[in-house]
Amino acid sequence: MKHHSFVAEFVIVSILLVLTLFPRLYRITYPLTDWHSWRQADTASVTREFVKHGIDLLHPTFQDLSNIQSNMENPQGYRMVEFPLLNAGTALLISTFHLEKNEVIVGRSVSIFFSLITALCIYVIGRNLTNKRVGVLATLLFAFLPYSVYYGRTILPDVPMLSFAMVAFVFHMVWLRSKNHGRIWYLLSLVSFAVALLLKPFVLVFALVFAALAVQEKGKKALVLPGMYLFPLLALAPFVLWRQWMTQYPAGIPGSSWLFNETDLRFTGAFWHWLFEVRVSSLILGIGLIVPCVMGLVRKGKDWLVYTAWAIAMFTYLSIVAGGNIRHDYYQIMLIPFLVLTVARGMDTLLRLPSTFVHPLAVKASLVLLTAFSIFVSWYVVRGYFNVNKWELTEAGQAIDRLTPPDAKVIAPYGADTAFLFQTNRTGWPVDGEIEKRITQGATYYSSITYDDETNAMMKTYQVIEKTPRYVIVKLQKHL
Repeated sequence: MKHHSFVAEFVIVSILLVLTLFPRLYRITYPLTDWHSWRQADTASVTREFVKHGIDLLHPTFQDLSNIQSNMENPQGYRMVEFPLLNAGTALLISTFHLEKNEVIVGRSVSIFFSLITALCIYVIGRNLTNKRVGVLATLLFAFLPYSVYYGRTILPDVPMLSFAMVAFVFHMVWLRSKNHGRIWYLLSLVSFAVALLLKPFVLVFALVFAALAVQEKGKKALVLPGMYLFPLLALAPFVLWRQWMTQYPAGIPGSSWLFNETDLRFTGAFWHWLFEVRVSSLILGIGLIVPCVMGLVRKGKDWLVYTAWAIAMFTYLSIVAGGNIRHDYYQIMLIPFLVLTVARGMDTLLRLPSTFVHPLAVKASLVLLTAFSIFVSWYVVRGYFNVNKWELTEAGQAIDRLTPPDAKVIAPYGADTAFLFQTNRTGWPVDGEIEKRITQGATYYSSITYDDETNAMMKTYQVIEKTPRYVIVKLQKHL
Protein backbone atom coordinates (compact mmCIF):
# COMPACT_ATOMS: atom_id res chain seq x y z
CA MET A 1 0.00 0.00 0.00
CA LYS A 2 2.82 2.41 0.83
CA HIS A 3 4.36 1.82 -2.59
CA HIS A 4 1.07 2.57 -4.36
CA SER A 5 0.60 5.70 -2.23
CA PHE A 6 4.09 6.93 -3.11
CA VAL A 7 3.54 6.32 -6.83
CA ALA A 8 0.18 8.14 -6.72
CA GLU A 9 1.71 11.14 -4.96
CA PHE A 10 4.66 11.17 -7.35
CA VAL A 11 2.22 11.32 -10.27
CA ILE A 12 0.26 14.14 -8.64
CA VAL A 13 3.40 16.18 -7.95
CA SER A 14 4.71 15.60 -11.47
CA ILE A 15 1.44 16.82 -12.97
CA LEU A 16 1.51 19.90 -10.73
CA LEU A 17 5.06 20.73 -11.81
CA VAL A 18 4.20 20.33 -15.50
CA LEU A 19 1.21 22.61 -15.02
CA THR A 20 3.51 25.13 -13.34
CA LEU A 21 6.06 24.92 -16.13
CA PHE A 22 4.02 25.47 -19.28
CA PRO A 23 2.42 28.86 -18.52
CA ARG A 24 5.87 30.25 -17.72
CA LEU A 25 7.14 29.38 -21.18
CA TYR A 26 4.86 32.07 -22.64
CA ARG A 27 6.97 34.49 -24.72
CA ILE A 28 10.16 33.15 -23.21
CA THR A 29 12.01 34.05 -26.44
CA TYR A 30 10.99 37.71 -26.33
CA PRO A 31 13.76 40.30 -25.76
CA LEU A 32 14.31 41.71 -22.31
CA THR A 33 12.16 44.79 -22.83
CA ASP A 34 9.00 43.68 -21.04
CA TRP A 35 7.63 44.87 -17.67
CA HIS A 36 10.31 45.96 -15.19
CA SER A 37 12.92 45.34 -17.88
CA TRP A 38 15.26 47.87 -16.25
CA ARG A 39 15.62 45.75 -13.10
CA GLN A 40 15.83 42.56 -15.11
CA ALA A 41 18.46 44.12 -17.37
CA ASP A 42 20.55 45.14 -14.38
CA THR A 43 20.49 41.55 -13.10
CA ALA A 44 21.08 39.97 -16.51
CA SER A 45 23.96 42.29 -17.36
CA VAL A 46 25.93 41.06 -14.33
CA THR A 47 25.63 37.58 -15.79
CA ARG A 48 26.64 38.91 -19.21
CA GLU A 49 29.77 40.58 -17.81
CA PHE A 50 30.71 37.34 -16.04
CA VAL A 51 30.41 35.50 -19.36
CA LYS A 52 32.58 38.08 -21.13
CA HIS A 53 35.27 38.69 -18.54
CA GLY A 54 35.18 35.72 -16.19
CA ILE A 55 33.40 35.09 -12.91
CA ASP A 56 34.53 37.28 -10.02
CA LEU A 57 32.05 36.91 -7.17
CA LEU A 58 33.61 39.70 -5.11
CA HIS A 59 33.72 42.27 -7.92
CA PRO A 60 30.48 41.97 -9.93
CA THR A 61 30.02 44.55 -12.67
CA PHE A 62 27.28 45.46 -15.11
CA GLN A 63 26.86 47.57 -18.22
CA ASP A 64 25.79 50.84 -16.61
CA LEU A 65 28.74 53.20 -16.05
CA SER A 66 26.62 56.18 -15.02
CA ASN A 67 26.18 57.81 -11.63
CA ILE A 68 22.40 57.33 -11.66
CA GLN A 69 22.13 54.59 -9.06
CA SER A 70 24.65 55.75 -6.46
CA ASN A 71 25.15 59.45 -7.34
CA MET A 72 28.81 58.62 -7.78
CA GLU A 73 30.82 58.11 -10.96
CA ASN A 74 31.14 54.38 -11.60
CA PRO A 75 33.65 53.93 -14.46
CA GLN A 76 34.27 50.28 -13.55
CA GLY A 77 30.55 49.53 -13.60
CA TYR A 78 30.48 47.89 -10.16
CA ARG A 79 27.16 46.33 -9.19
CA MET A 80 27.08 45.79 -5.43
CA VAL A 81 23.59 44.62 -4.53
CA GLU A 82 22.68 40.94 -4.14
CA PHE A 83 25.56 38.48 -3.87
CA PRO A 84 26.02 37.29 -7.49
CA LEU A 85 25.89 33.57 -6.80
CA LEU A 86 23.01 32.96 -9.22
CA ASN A 87 24.59 35.22 -11.84
CA ALA A 88 27.73 33.12 -11.62
CA GLY A 89 25.78 29.88 -11.98
CA THR A 90 23.87 31.19 -14.98
CA ALA A 91 27.08 32.51 -16.57
CA LEU A 92 28.74 29.14 -16.09
CA LEU A 93 25.77 27.46 -17.78
CA ILE A 94 25.91 29.89 -20.71
CA SER A 95 29.68 29.58 -21.15
CA THR A 96 29.80 25.80 -20.80
CA PHE A 97 27.16 25.19 -23.47
CA HIS A 98 28.00 28.23 -25.64
CA LEU A 99 24.57 29.80 -25.23
CA GLU A 100 25.65 33.44 -25.50
CA LYS A 101 23.09 34.14 -28.23
CA ASN A 102 20.32 32.78 -26.01
CA GLU A 103 21.37 34.32 -22.71
CA VAL A 104 17.95 35.84 -21.99
CA ILE A 105 16.22 32.50 -22.58
CA VAL A 106 18.75 30.83 -20.28
CA GLY A 107 18.21 33.48 -17.61
CA ARG A 108 14.46 33.05 -17.76
CA SER A 109 14.81 29.25 -17.77
CA VAL A 110 16.87 29.43 -14.58
CA SER A 111 14.10 31.49 -12.97
CA ILE A 112 11.50 28.98 -14.15
CA PHE A 113 13.55 26.19 -12.60
CA PHE A 114 13.47 27.99 -9.26
CA SER A 115 9.73 28.55 -9.68
CA LEU A 116 9.30 24.79 -10.00
CA ILE A 117 11.27 24.33 -6.78
CA THR A 118 9.00 26.87 -5.08
CA ALA A 119 5.93 25.05 -6.40
CA LEU A 120 7.20 21.76 -5.00
CA CYS A 121 7.88 23.38 -1.63
CA ILE A 122 4.41 24.94 -1.55
CA TYR A 123 2.90 21.50 -2.06
CA VAL A 124 5.04 19.97 0.69
CA ILE A 125 4.31 22.81 3.12
CA GLY A 126 0.56 22.76 2.45
CA ARG A 127 0.40 18.98 2.66
CA ASN A 128 2.32 18.76 5.92
CA LEU A 129 0.97 21.85 7.65
CA THR A 130 -2.70 21.30 6.80
CA ASN A 131 -3.56 18.46 4.42
CA LYS A 132 -2.92 17.13 0.93
CA ARG A 133 -5.84 19.00 -0.60
CA VAL A 134 -4.45 22.32 0.59
CA GLY A 135 -1.07 21.38 -0.87
CA VAL A 136 -2.62 20.57 -4.26
CA LEU A 137 -4.88 23.62 -4.38
CA ALA A 138 -2.11 26.00 -3.32
CA THR A 139 0.25 24.63 -5.97
CA LEU A 140 -2.42 24.94 -8.65
CA LEU A 141 -2.98 28.57 -7.68
CA PHE A 142 0.76 29.21 -7.78
CA ALA A 143 0.87 27.56 -11.20
CA PHE A 144 -1.90 29.63 -12.82
CA LEU A 145 -2.34 32.98 -11.09
CA PRO A 146 -1.15 35.45 -13.76
CA TYR A 147 0.98 37.51 -11.36
CA SER A 148 2.76 34.35 -10.25
CA VAL A 149 3.20 33.20 -13.85
CA TYR A 150 4.78 36.42 -15.06
CA TYR A 151 7.16 36.93 -12.18
CA GLY A 152 8.00 33.24 -12.09
CA ARG A 153 9.98 33.68 -15.33
CA THR A 154 11.56 37.09 -14.80
CA ILE A 155 15.30 37.57 -14.38
CA LEU A 156 15.09 38.95 -10.85
CA PRO A 157 16.87 37.90 -7.64
CA ASP A 158 13.46 37.72 -5.94
CA VAL A 159 12.61 34.49 -7.77
CA PRO A 160 15.52 32.35 -6.48
CA MET A 161 15.32 34.17 -3.14
CA LEU A 162 11.77 32.94 -2.65
CA SER A 163 12.78 29.44 -3.73
CA PHE A 164 15.64 29.23 -1.23
CA ALA A 165 13.38 30.61 1.53
CA MET A 166 10.77 27.92 0.83
CA VAL A 167 13.45 25.21 0.70
CA ALA A 168 14.69 26.46 4.08
CA PHE A 169 11.11 26.24 5.40
CA VAL A 170 10.75 22.62 4.25
CA PHE A 171 14.11 21.55 5.67
CA HIS A 172 13.29 23.36 8.91
CA MET A 173 10.07 21.37 9.16
CA VAL A 174 11.91 18.11 8.52
CA TRP A 175 14.52 19.03 11.16
CA LEU A 176 11.86 19.69 13.78
CA ARG A 177 10.05 16.45 13.02
CA SER A 178 13.12 14.23 12.76
CA LYS A 179 14.27 12.10 15.65
CA ASN A 180 17.07 13.67 17.67
CA HIS A 181 16.72 16.77 15.44
CA GLY A 182 18.87 15.55 12.54
CA ARG A 183 21.71 17.99 12.11
CA ILE A 184 21.86 17.56 8.36
CA TRP A 185 18.35 19.00 7.94
CA TYR A 186 19.18 21.91 10.21
CA LEU A 187 22.34 22.60 8.21
CA LEU A 188 20.49 22.41 4.90
CA SER A 189 17.84 24.80 6.17
CA LEU A 190 20.50 27.16 7.48
CA VAL A 191 22.46 27.23 4.23
CA SER A 192 19.31 27.72 2.16
CA PHE A 193 18.16 30.60 4.33
CA ALA A 194 21.63 32.18 4.26
CA VAL A 195 21.58 32.10 0.44
CA ALA A 196 18.08 33.65 0.44
CA LEU A 197 19.36 36.47 2.66
CA LEU A 198 22.32 37.08 0.35
CA LEU A 199 19.84 37.56 -2.48
CA LYS A 200 17.34 39.73 -0.59
CA PRO A 201 17.83 40.59 3.11
CA PHE A 202 14.11 41.34 3.58
CA VAL A 203 13.51 37.59 3.69
CA LEU A 204 14.70 37.75 7.32
CA VAL A 205 11.05 38.18 8.33
CA PHE A 206 10.63 34.44 7.67
CA ALA A 207 12.55 33.81 10.89
CA LEU A 208 9.27 34.54 12.71
CA VAL A 209 7.52 31.82 10.69
CA PHE A 210 10.28 29.33 11.49
CA ALA A 211 9.96 30.17 15.18
CA ALA A 212 6.20 29.65 15.07
CA LEU A 213 6.73 26.33 13.31
CA ALA A 214 9.07 25.24 16.12
CA VAL A 215 6.50 26.17 18.77
CA GLN A 216 3.79 24.31 16.87
CA GLU A 217 5.92 21.18 16.54
CA LYS A 218 7.67 21.18 19.92
CA GLY A 219 5.54 23.32 22.20
CA LYS A 220 7.44 24.80 25.15
CA LYS A 221 10.45 22.62 24.31
CA ALA A 222 11.08 24.92 21.35
CA LEU A 223 12.10 27.66 23.78
CA VAL A 224 15.10 25.63 24.94
CA LEU A 225 16.31 24.58 21.49
CA PRO A 226 19.69 26.32 21.01
CA GLY A 227 19.37 25.88 17.27
CA MET A 228 16.35 28.19 17.19
CA TYR A 229 18.30 31.14 18.59
CA LEU A 230 21.44 30.44 16.58
CA PHE A 231 19.58 30.01 13.30
CA PRO A 232 18.99 33.68 12.38
CA LEU A 233 22.42 34.74 13.63
CA LEU A 234 24.28 32.10 11.65
CA ALA A 235 22.17 32.71 8.55
CA LEU A 236 22.86 36.44 8.74
CA ALA A 237 26.63 36.07 9.02
CA PRO A 238 27.36 35.71 5.25
CA PHE A 239 25.06 38.63 4.48
CA VAL A 240 26.83 40.86 7.03
CA LEU A 241 30.23 39.92 5.60
CA TRP A 242 29.03 40.68 2.07
CA ARG A 243 27.65 44.05 3.13
CA GLN A 244 30.91 44.95 4.83
CA TRP A 245 32.83 44.00 1.69
CA MET A 246 30.49 46.11 -0.48
CA THR A 247 31.32 49.29 1.40
CA GLN A 248 34.72 49.32 -0.32
CA TYR A 249 32.90 50.07 -3.61
CA PRO A 250 30.36 52.78 -2.79
CA ALA A 251 29.95 53.76 -6.46
CA GLY A 252 28.38 50.35 -7.09
CA ILE A 253 25.86 50.53 -4.24
CA PRO A 254 22.49 51.96 -5.37
CA GLY A 255 20.70 54.36 -3.05
CA SER A 256 18.22 52.48 -0.89
CA SER A 257 16.72 54.94 1.58
CA TRP A 258 13.65 55.29 -0.67
CA LEU A 259 12.81 51.62 -0.08
CA PHE A 260 11.64 52.11 3.47
CA ASN A 261 9.32 55.10 3.83
CA GLU A 262 9.57 57.21 0.71
CA THR A 263 7.67 60.51 1.11
CA ASP A 264 6.23 59.23 4.41
CA LEU A 265 3.61 57.01 2.78
CA ARG A 266 3.68 54.22 5.38
CA PHE A 267 0.18 53.57 6.79
CA THR A 268 -1.31 56.44 4.82
CA GLY A 269 -4.23 56.00 2.45
CA ALA A 270 -1.79 55.35 -0.41
CA PHE A 271 -0.21 52.50 1.56
CA TRP A 272 -3.50 50.65 2.05
CA HIS A 273 -4.76 51.48 -1.43
CA TRP A 274 -1.72 50.37 -3.43
CA LEU A 275 -0.68 47.35 -1.39
CA PHE A 276 -3.97 45.83 -0.36
CA GLU A 277 -6.62 47.15 -2.74
CA VAL A 278 -4.60 47.27 -5.96
CA ARG A 279 -1.79 44.72 -5.55
CA VAL A 280 -2.98 41.96 -3.19
CA SER A 281 -6.72 42.12 -3.83
CA SER A 282 -6.84 42.91 -7.54
CA LEU A 283 -3.47 42.21 -9.19
CA ILE A 284 -2.56 38.99 -7.35
CA LEU A 285 -5.86 37.55 -6.11
CA GLY A 286 -8.05 38.99 -8.86
CA ILE A 287 -10.74 40.10 -6.36
CA GLY A 288 -12.62 36.78 -6.39
CA LEU A 289 -10.14 34.94 -4.17
CA ILE A 290 -10.34 37.49 -1.34
CA VAL A 291 -13.17 35.58 0.36
CA PRO A 292 -11.36 32.21 0.63
CA CYS A 293 -8.20 34.11 1.60
CA VAL A 294 -9.95 35.70 4.58
CA MET A 295 -11.50 32.37 5.52
CA GLY A 296 -8.07 30.77 5.38
CA LEU A 297 -6.72 33.42 7.75
CA VAL A 298 -9.43 33.00 10.40
CA ARG A 299 -9.76 29.22 10.24
CA LYS A 300 -8.89 27.36 13.43
CA GLY A 301 -6.60 24.35 13.44
CA LYS A 302 -3.28 22.93 14.49
CA ASP A 303 -1.60 25.00 11.79
CA TRP A 304 -3.17 28.30 12.91
CA LEU A 305 -0.06 29.56 14.70
CA VAL A 306 2.18 29.19 11.64
CA TYR A 307 -0.27 30.92 9.29
CA THR A 308 -0.81 33.73 11.81
CA ALA A 309 2.93 34.23 12.22
CA TRP A 310 3.32 34.15 8.43
CA ALA A 311 0.64 36.84 8.06
CA ILE A 312 2.41 39.00 10.67
CA ALA A 313 5.76 38.45 8.92
CA MET A 314 4.36 39.51 5.54
CA PHE A 315 2.67 42.59 6.99
CA THR A 316 5.91 43.47 8.77
CA TYR A 317 7.75 43.23 5.46
CA LEU A 318 5.20 45.43 3.70
CA SER A 319 5.37 47.96 6.50
CA ILE A 320 9.15 48.17 6.78
CA VAL A 321 9.83 48.18 3.03
CA ALA A 322 6.85 50.44 2.37
CA GLY A 323 8.54 52.63 -0.26
CA GLY A 324 9.71 49.74 -2.39
CA ASN A 325 6.40 47.91 -2.14
CA ILE A 326 4.32 50.96 -3.03
CA ARG A 327 6.49 51.96 -5.98
CA HIS A 328 7.10 48.54 -7.57
CA ASP A 329 4.77 45.54 -7.76
CA TYR A 330 7.59 42.99 -8.01
CA TYR A 331 8.33 43.55 -4.32
CA GLN A 332 5.21 41.52 -3.55
CA ILE A 333 6.72 38.35 -5.03
CA MET A 334 7.58 37.33 -1.46
CA LEU A 335 3.87 37.20 -0.60
CA ILE A 336 2.89 34.60 -3.20
CA PRO A 337 3.40 31.35 -1.18
CA PHE A 338 1.57 32.77 1.82
CA LEU A 339 -1.34 34.00 -0.27
CA VAL A 340 -1.84 30.81 -2.29
CA LEU A 341 -1.58 28.62 0.82
CA THR A 342 -4.00 30.83 2.72
CA VAL A 343 -6.49 30.86 -0.15
CA ALA A 344 -6.18 27.07 -0.45
CA ARG A 345 -6.78 26.76 3.28
CA GLY A 346 -9.92 28.84 2.91
CA MET A 347 -11.09 26.74 -0.04
CA ASP A 348 -10.54 23.61 2.00
CA THR A 349 -12.67 25.14 4.76
CA LEU A 350 -15.52 25.81 2.33
CA LEU A 351 -15.28 22.30 0.91
CA ARG A 352 -15.67 20.93 4.45
CA LEU A 353 -18.96 22.70 5.10
CA PRO A 354 -21.68 20.17 6.05
CA SER A 355 -24.04 19.17 3.26
CA THR A 356 -26.97 20.12 5.48
CA PHE A 357 -25.75 23.73 5.31
CA VAL A 358 -24.79 23.99 1.63
CA HIS A 359 -24.76 21.57 -1.29
CA PRO A 360 -21.19 20.29 -1.97
CA LEU A 361 -21.59 20.71 -5.73
CA ALA A 362 -22.61 24.33 -5.23
CA VAL A 363 -19.44 24.96 -3.20
CA LYS A 364 -17.22 23.33 -5.82
CA ALA A 365 -18.88 25.18 -8.68
CA SER A 366 -18.60 28.47 -6.82
CA LEU A 367 -14.90 27.97 -6.15
CA VAL A 368 -14.24 27.09 -9.79
CA LEU A 369 -16.10 30.19 -10.97
CA LEU A 370 -14.39 32.41 -8.38
CA THR A 371 -10.97 31.13 -9.44
CA ALA A 372 -11.72 31.56 -13.13
CA PHE A 373 -13.04 35.06 -12.50
CA SER A 374 -9.94 35.94 -10.47
CA ILE A 375 -7.57 34.70 -13.15
CA PHE A 376 -9.48 36.74 -15.74
CA VAL A 377 -9.34 39.94 -13.64
CA SER A 378 -5.64 39.53 -12.92
CA TRP A 379 -4.80 38.56 -16.50
CA TYR A 380 -6.46 41.73 -17.79
CA VAL A 381 -3.58 43.68 -16.19
CA VAL A 382 -0.75 41.15 -16.26
CA ARG A 383 -1.13 40.32 -19.95
CA GLY A 384 0.48 43.65 -20.74
CA TYR A 385 3.55 42.74 -18.67
CA PHE A 386 4.63 40.25 -21.33
CA ASN A 387 4.48 42.80 -24.13
CA VAL A 388 7.43 44.41 -25.87
CA ASN A 389 6.15 47.92 -26.47
CA LYS A 390 9.25 49.27 -28.20
CA TRP A 391 10.81 46.78 -30.59
CA GLU A 392 13.06 49.59 -31.83
CA LEU A 393 15.13 49.16 -28.66
CA THR A 394 16.07 45.68 -29.81
CA GLU A 395 16.57 46.74 -33.42
CA ALA A 396 18.89 49.60 -32.45
CA GLY A 397 20.72 47.40 -29.98
CA GLN A 398 21.34 44.71 -32.56
CA ALA A 399 22.60 47.32 -35.03
CA ILE A 400 25.05 48.68 -32.45
CA ASP A 401 26.24 45.16 -31.68
CA ARG A 402 26.80 44.63 -35.41
CA LEU A 403 28.40 47.96 -36.29
CA THR A 404 30.60 48.79 -33.30
CA PRO A 405 33.66 47.08 -31.80
CA PRO A 406 33.13 44.91 -28.70
CA ASP A 407 34.96 47.40 -26.46
CA ALA A 408 32.88 50.39 -27.59
CA LYS A 409 31.22 52.48 -24.91
CA VAL A 410 27.75 53.65 -25.86
CA ILE A 411 25.44 56.42 -24.78
CA ALA A 412 21.96 54.90 -25.06
CA PRO A 413 19.55 57.39 -23.48
CA TYR A 414 16.27 55.92 -22.31
CA GLY A 415 15.31 57.97 -19.27
CA ALA A 416 17.97 56.27 -17.06
CA ASP A 417 16.32 52.91 -17.88
CA THR A 418 19.04 50.36 -18.69
CA ALA A 419 16.81 48.23 -20.96
CA PHE A 420 18.13 49.99 -24.10
CA LEU A 421 21.75 49.78 -22.95
CA PHE A 422 21.33 46.06 -22.30
CA GLN A 423 20.16 45.55 -25.90
CA THR A 424 23.37 47.12 -27.23
CA ASN A 425 25.56 44.47 -25.57
CA ARG A 426 27.96 47.30 -24.65
CA THR A 427 28.85 49.16 -21.49
CA GLY A 428 27.90 52.81 -21.32
CA TRP A 429 25.35 55.34 -20.11
CA PRO A 430 21.52 55.09 -20.22
CA VAL A 431 21.03 58.87 -19.91
CA ASP A 432 21.18 61.90 -22.15
CA GLY A 433 23.02 65.19 -21.56
CA GLU A 434 26.65 65.95 -20.68
CA ILE A 435 27.84 64.48 -23.97
CA GLU A 436 31.29 66.08 -23.82
CA LYS A 437 31.77 64.70 -20.32
CA ARG A 438 30.81 61.21 -21.49
CA ILE A 439 33.29 61.46 -24.35
CA THR A 440 36.09 62.27 -21.91
CA GLN A 441 34.95 59.24 -19.90
CA GLY A 442 35.38 57.02 -22.97
CA ALA A 443 32.06 57.18 -24.83
CA THR A 444 32.55 56.36 -28.52
CA TYR A 445 29.02 55.97 -29.88
CA TYR A 446 25.60 57.48 -29.33
CA SER A 447 22.26 55.91 -30.22
CA SER A 448 18.70 57.09 -29.88
CA ILE A 449 15.21 55.85 -30.77
CA THR A 450 13.73 59.37 -30.67
CA TYR A 451 14.66 62.26 -32.92
CA ASP A 452 14.58 64.90 -30.19
CA ASP A 453 16.64 68.09 -29.99
CA GLU A 454 19.70 66.36 -28.56
CA THR A 455 19.63 63.60 -31.18
CA ASN A 456 19.30 66.12 -34.02
CA ALA A 457 22.20 68.12 -32.60
CA MET A 458 24.31 64.98 -32.34
CA MET A 459 23.61 64.13 -35.98
CA LYS A 460 24.78 67.58 -37.06
CA THR A 461 27.96 67.48 -34.99
CA TYR A 462 29.10 63.87 -35.25
CA GLN A 463 29.26 61.13 -37.88
CA VAL A 464 26.04 59.24 -38.52
CA ILE A 465 26.80 55.53 -38.92
CA GLU A 466 23.26 54.30 -39.51
CA LYS A 467 19.91 56.05 -39.62
CA THR A 468 16.44 54.58 -39.98
CA PRO A 469 12.96 55.92 -39.14
CA ARG A 470 13.17 54.01 -35.83
CA TYR A 471 16.69 54.72 -34.59
CA VAL A 472 20.00 56.41 -35.32
CA ILE A 473 23.58 55.44 -34.45
CA VAL A 474 26.23 58.16 -34.27
CA LYS A 475 29.99 57.77 -33.96
CA LEU A 476 31.29 60.36 -31.52
CA GLN A 477 33.81 61.72 -33.96
CA LYS A 478 33.23 65.19 -35.36
CA HIS A 479 32.79 65.85 -39.06
CA LEU A 480 35.97 66.88 -40.84
